[in-house]
Amino acid sequence: MNFAVDHPAVLLLLPLAFLPFVATVFAASGYPSLTAVPRDRLSFATDIGLHLAGALAIAAIVFGLAGFHRREQPVERIGNGANVVLLFDRSSSMDNSFGNRLPSGSEESKSDAAKRLISDFVTRRPHDRIGVAAFSTSPMPVLPLTSRHDTVKAAVAAIDRPGLAKTDVGRGLVLAMTMFDENAANASRAVVLVSDGAAVIDRRVQATLRSIAARTPLNLYWLFLRTKGSRGIFDPPDPRQPDTPQVNPERHLHLFLSTLGIPYRAFEAGSPQAVEQAIAEIDKQEMRPLAYFERIPRRDLSSLCYAIAAVAVALLALAKLAERGLAERYRPALAPGGKRG
Repeated sequence: MNFAVDHPAVLLLLPLAFLPFVATVFAASGYPSLTAVPRDRLSFATDIGLHLAGALAIAAIVFGLAGFHRREQPVERIGNGANVVLLFDRSSSMDNSFGNRLPSGSEESKSDAAKRLISDFVTRRPHDRIGVAAFSTSPMPVLPLTSRHDTVKAAVAAIDRPGLAKTDVGRGLVLAMTMFDENAANASRAVVLVSDGAAVIDRRVQATLRSIAARTPLNLYWLFLRTKGSRGIFDPPDPRQPDTPQVNPERHLHLFLSTLGIPYRAFEAGSPQAVEQAIAEIDKQEMRPLAYFERIPRRDLSSLCYAIAAVAVALLALAKLAERGLAERYRPALAPGGKRG
């Protein structure tokens, strides 16, 4: 039942709505006999209508006083989109520009560029349910999956706060991949990792990630914000150095994510323009039919009840005025002494 009242006790006054059927505000007229008068359907319908108008007026006033309203309710909609968790790297290196220096002039830091372009991504996807998480020394849940995009944008805007030194990307991924709820079971799910680096992932964390990937179907994207002069995730290892996670953490993170058994794609971006192109590609990939629920807020119906009561009372008032006008018009003129002239 989607309708309710704030004050149920007021509904005890509803039996008063039967008063118009046992009493009337109109003057009664006596006639010796109506046997010879033809049946007047219009008069009969008018009489019933006026009684119903009186009952409706009383009932509407009672419901208005009771605080009649429609409850907040979820309504299922069908659109195109996905359930997306945005996972941001908040290590201190994200506060530098792509040129590996403090931003100056028109330069943007990597975190500022990511924040601006991800906000545009959120705006373009009105049907998505989006969650936000971050990591540096430890994972940080920021916002659970929600369809309230103004809240998502506020969470994204807060991502550029000063970060810490370390990058625990492994536990950050564990957090992001476990943020999907049962409402996301039948829809596309995606994790978008936004990071400018990586670190060695503990073997136990690797095992946890493999276990989650095995039981949670999702798409994984890594938006790698490459700093000028650093090695890329697709570059072959330097033959003069050992190819280990300690020496090439970004490359080995890419290799590890490729073995999780889930759809995975990495984008390497060395400028804000490249970040924009990568986000546009992710936007294109995650456009699938999506069933989602939109919450319809509570609607107060007491004013509608009072409006209905006002219309009913107005009809009764017009009927009463018409009765008085007809009485004045057809009242027999009495001669002095009580005799008709």
